[in-house]
Amino acid sequence: MRRTIFTEEHELFRRSARTYFEKECVPFVDEWEADGKVSREAWLKAGEQGLLGWEVPEEYGGSGVGDFRFNAILTEEYWASGAVGIGLGLQNDVMAPYLITLTTPEQRRRWLPGFCSGEIITAIAISEPGAGSDVRGLRTTARRDGDHYVLNGTKTFISSGLLADLVMVACKTDPSAGHRGISLIAVEAETPGFSRGRKLDKIGQRSADTAELIFDDVRVPAENLIGEENKGFYHLMRNLPKERLGIAVHAVASAQRAYEITLAYAGDREAFGQPIGKFQVNRHALAEMRTKIDVMRTYLDQCVLAANAGELTAEEAAGAKWWTTETQWEILDRCLQLHGGYGYVNEYEIARLWRDARVQRLYGGTTEIMKDLIGRSLGM
Repeated sequence: MRRTIFTEEHELFRRSARTYFEKECVPFVDEWEADGKVSREAWLKAGEQGLLGWEVPEEYGGSGVGDFRFNAILTEEYWASGAVGIGLGLQNDVMAPYLITLTTPEQRRRWLPGFCSGEIITAIAISEPGAGSDVRGLRTTARRDGDHYVLNGTKTFISSGLLADLVMVACKTDPSAGHRGISLIAVEAETPGFSRGRKLDKIGQRSADTAELIFDDVRVPAENLIGEENKGFYHLMRNLPKERLGIAVHAVASAQRAYEITLAYAGDREAFGQPIGKFQVNRHALAEMRTKIDVMRTYLDQCVLAANAGELTAEEAAGAKWWTTETQWEILDRCLQLHGGYGYVNEYEIARLWRDARVQRLYGGTTEIMKDLIGRSLGM
């Protein structure tokens, strides 16, 4: 379907993003998948191309452009090119709002230029071994000691955990206050007592490093507090809708990529004397997928415009997240089925896309949590 939300400036950015992914990422897909992480050189190239932190004010190295359409384009071109692993979405969709809106001028001078250049890779550390993504159940603590905080605890499922130079840690600064005692504290990579645990052996997204992080009496300067002390829960809740919107963009773009390679495969692969796409059951499956992708994208585009206008609600973002990721999985699974036995062979891209898609229904809040969030808003 024809899309109407983009301008010529957006399309120029799209071409730049596609060139970057095709030149700096796609040739290294196999290497990164084997290594379990991407190269830092690719991050630096992204910074050179202006693909990081464009929302950052110009004085700190960005363009000062707050427009989620650019975020959506970058994600779409990532999937359309066949790239893997590099967490530009985490940097731009998730971390940028915290580091732009909640930081002091001194923090911005310290971190944002490297954030935009790709020299500082960032991560957010919320999930814990016993609590998962239950923010209220956090056990990591930060005790104030003079002009420092002393952090203790363990985090898990941390995206970019191995490569991150700056980790924003959700921790309890007032353990007796429940979710009202949570703060966000930035920990720099070389801080004594901070270490990386296991690189997690995941089913999919193998080149996107995911790790455990360990904080053992880590002394962090008090000026590394992000936002207000004991207001971390509210800072997280304010930024979660855009994070979930970013996941929804990934879902639609991944489904589109799977559909396109499956459409091509169905036209080339022959069985019983004709391309398999000619069989009615397969033709109907392809028609259903195309329609569902069009519907998802139309819905998603309206959410992107709502985010730009500051009108995207938590419930709307939750709806976009659960519905697009569930539909993504339905489409990916059907695409693998249409590939027959070859769909189960790792050398075929559809196998990787299928593996990589499964986690979409888990991170950023599970489908069940998203539905419950919406249900509670209905008074149920």
